[in-house]
Amino acid sequence: MHKAGFVNIVGNPNVGKSTLMNQLVGEKISIATFKAQTTRHRIMGIVNTDDMQIVFSDTPGVLKPNYKLQESMLAFSESALADADVLLYVTDVVENPEKNMDFLEKVQQMDIPILLLINKIDQLGKSETSDGKSMNPTEALGQLVERWHQLLPKAEILPISALNKFGVDMLLNRIKDLLPDSPPYFEKDQLTDKPARFFVSEIIREKILLYYDKEIPYSVEVRVESFKESDKRIDIRAIIYVERESQKGIIIGHQGVALKKVGMEARKALEKFFGKSIFLETYVKVDKDWRSNKRELDSFGYNPE
Repeated sequence: MHKAGFVNIVGNPNVGKSTLMNQLVGEKISIATFKAQTTRHRIMGIVNTDDMQIVFSDTPGVLKPNYKLQESMLAFSESALADADVLLYVTDVVENPEKNMDFLEKVQQMDIPILLLINKIDQLGKSETSDGKSMNPTEALGQLVERWHQLLPKAEILPISALNKFGVDMLLNRIKDLLPDSPPYFEKDQLTDKPARFFVSEIIREKILLYYDKEIPYSVEVRVESFKESDKRIDIRAIIYVERESQKGIIIGHQGVALKKVGMEARKALEKFFGKSIFLETYVKVDKDWRSNKRELDSFGYNPE
């Protein structure tokens, strides 16, 4: 029999979902940075063998939305609860388990297999209890496991370190055990459901997340205006959208230095991703309040339906 299924990754921001996704798929499908709210879309990564297909989905971190973009991000996360064959709920060793209880209550009601992954266990050091007694990492992990067992009693709890690949192979084997018998949902040579242009915009946005501070990266969206591919080279023209004229000046920088740095680093990453020479042109435009404009959000692909 052939096995296939949807394995959806959910959890709060900055717990390591995208890092885990990339480790499980074996390719860099999702951008992963140290900043919260890096992932904005639901992104599929497909793992194929002769007798199995695992369709992983990375999702945005669960948060209480403050504007329409975040509403769309939350909708992507909630949609992952509707079609999962196996759910991976990712937390870490510092997160408050009671954070975003509204979403957690929806997970509690699910009847599919749930794997609760306590990530970043490599960061567990000595800590203290409320009465001042010291705890070693094993004791601290034991307390976390107990708290999560109370919140998600049906979940199977696995400690992992996605960054260091600790527990990832064990997790993958457990997922294989839980997959239902099914023919493949996608072609066997398909890696993701997203087109090439999507990864261009994500890679450029990743560099902006890394090189700019405060609100700037969260006010940015990238649209690929032109993508022309030949045997040895890809010519790309991309527009970086911001919400304010002042943000445009910051993105470009003095004499264009900041934008040139982003373009150079993005080009290197794109050449590695596509395995071809890249000619990249980047421009910056102002699109006022795009994060709160439904029509603009739809044009950028933020429509979970």
